[in-house]
Amino acid sequence: MGIGGSDMYRQQILDHYKNPRNHGELEDATFTHVGENPMCGDTIEMDVVLDDDDEETIEAVAFRGDGCAISQASASMLSERLQGMTIEELEGLDRDDVIDMLGVDISPMRVKCAVLAEKVAQDGAEIYFGEKDLDATSTEDDDVHEE
Repeated sequence: MGIGGSDMYRQQILDHYKNPRNHGELEDATFTHVGENPMCGDTIEMDVVLDDDDEETIEAVAFRGDGCAISQASASMLSERLQGMTIEELEGLDRDDVIDMLGVDISPMRVKCAVLAEKVAQDGAEIYFGEKDLDATSTEDDDVHEE
């Protein structure tokens, strides 16, 4: 990718950081989950509303939190992307999907910032469906550096 393309993606990240989409709270959330990246101090809390009929389709997503531009832009971009996805599609997302969505090369130290929102949404769904018992997500134990 040429420098122009990467500049365009950097601008997109800055735009999502300065003007986050779906930032805030959803009062009627099906589930809410919080997570942090202790290395960077990023925190993200996500509210997810599932379709009343099937509980398989994500209808709405909102997030709030604090942290670096990568973590907050990733949460903003993911909040847009998740709407209309199924829980199965959410659970199928991985770090490469998130990095592709951001569109820039991310140093190994920043990968945990980038994937925090994805991990929070996935863990929240697993807790809601009884597949995981967890108070908060942490990227500290996550070995996201493996290919």
